[in-house]
Amino acid sequence: MTAPHRTVLTFDYPDAERARRVERSLRPELGAIDGDRTTATLTRDGATLEFTVAAEDLVALRAGCNTWLTLTSVAEAAGESL
Repeated sequence: MTAPHRTVLTFDYPDAERARRVERSLRPELGAIDGDRTTATLTRDGATLEFTVAAEDLVALRAGCNTWLTLTSVAEAAGESL
């Protein structure tokens, strides 16, 4: 999808291991959540995760960002309990 709207969400963690745990819990969701109007990609460079959310319209972009922010928050909270 070549979407006219996109945003980048960047998350910096104290260390690469923490970023890796969050990445591993989020990566399976990438293909499962993408819809007709929104897609997301995830990359990790050391202790930094970066989501790129692309959408056909601003409403879909907002929804996609909210989804990934919420999922990231849950993954972070779950990782703290390990």
